[in-house]
Amino acid sequence: MKCLNKLVLLILLSPAVVLAGPLTPLQPLIDNAEEDSTLLLEPGSYAGPVVIDKPLILDGQGEVTIDAGGKGSVIVVDTDGAVIRNLHLTNSGESHNDIDSGVQVRGNFNVISDNVIDNCLFGVDLQQSENNIVRRNRISSKPFELGTRGDAIRLWYSFDNKVTDNVISDSRDTVVWYSANNTISRNTSYDSRYSLHFMYSRYNLVEENRYYNNTVGVFLMYSDGVVLRNNYIAHASGSTGVGIGFKETSDVTVEGNKILYCASGLYIDISPFQPDTINTFSNNLIAYNGIGIRFLNDWKGNEFRENRFIDNLTQVVVSSGKTANRNIWEGNHWSDYEGFDEDRDGVGDTPYELYVYADRLWQDVPYAQFFKGSPVLEVMDFLERLAPFTEPRILVRDEQPSKQRTLALVEEQAQVKDSLDILRESLGR
Repeated sequence: MKCLNKLVLLILLSPAVVLAGPLTPLQPLIDNAEEDSTLLLEPGSYAGPVVIDKPLILDGQGEVTIDAGGKGSVIVVDTDGAVIRNLHLTNSGESHNDIDSGVQVRGNFNVISDNVIDNCLFGVDLQQSENNIVRRNRISSKPFELGTRGDAIRLWYSFDNKVTDNVISDSRDTVVWYSANNTISRNTSYDSRYSLHFMYSRYNLVEENRYYNNTVGVFLMYSDGVVLRNNYIAHASGSTGVGIGFKETSDVTVEGNKILYCASGLYIDISPFQPDTINTFSNNLIAYNGIGIRFLNDWKGNEFRENRFIDNLTQVVVSSGKTANRNIWEGNHWSDYEGFDEDRDGVGDTPYELYVYADRLWQDVPYAQFFKGSPVLEVMDFLERLAPFTEPRILVRDEQPSKQRTLALVEEQAQVKDSLDILRESLGR
């Protein structure tokens, strides 16, 4: 017995052994705080989950961790006018049904800013919440398989919110469902699935975001009136890789975006869907993708003006094998244009024309797409152009193609350098 007591005493006194005590409960501190007060937490770790049901400022000053202990959401904001800032939120539960999150918001005019949210299934979840701000947070999910992680930021039936300047990695998606009039700007997302996924969400603004190394950049489903402006989307690769996708979506404005190194730059399925509506694409750089634009069907109502299609392996594809020429193509720059500009007015002297050949194997046989770009298919493509078995059909005709090649080359080279730098950074090189 004396030996056992000595052994226990030796372990307790050993400097190599740290016996962590229970975390300080945070809920009593919140309960005792007055409404509209500022609760400055002392540095250290606190136990969650906690519920904030009154307006107050909870500030960790960058030195506080709140740990939910693997149960529920770390913080639930069930009030209006609260501020959650400068905290490290970690170790939520794992329930998708309960949407276990770093922060759940169930109110209006709240601010969630400058937090680090990690090892939480979902990051920030807003439900039926309006006029909230989610900004400058660093968010990652639990180390699960991609499809079983939670969403970094989730808006459900929420309006007039601002989601800005967040950095997201190793999560599943950022989703906006049944939500309108939200602003999503200057966010960065990488190593996730959908950088941004809309469903039945109208009149949202998406601008100046950086999305790379995700499966999909932005996808809009049944979401009309969305503006996508000045976003950088790169390396959405793999068999389902899409820079920006549209399904039955109308009245969208897509301008000034840079879409690089994706399997498909743009993916268009029955869009625009509403009668007498137009989708406009202008001043976008669509470069180095496997396919510049993939139309899932012979559709109309899209207008492409002053875009730059640079060195995509295939500029435009229509999966039905018909034509994309029922859309408007005007003043675009095409890197494979073979005409001249003898009067030097910046416009090609002859139209740009892209034809589709009935015997293009990789378009007719889905499994053959794996070999697209291989020497064998490139030779077959050359032969079918040299001596086609059938009369080719016009796929795209741009009457006034842009010949402003010098400017395009400068921007092209800058984008290659920018994209490679981002890729090296993501790989830690």
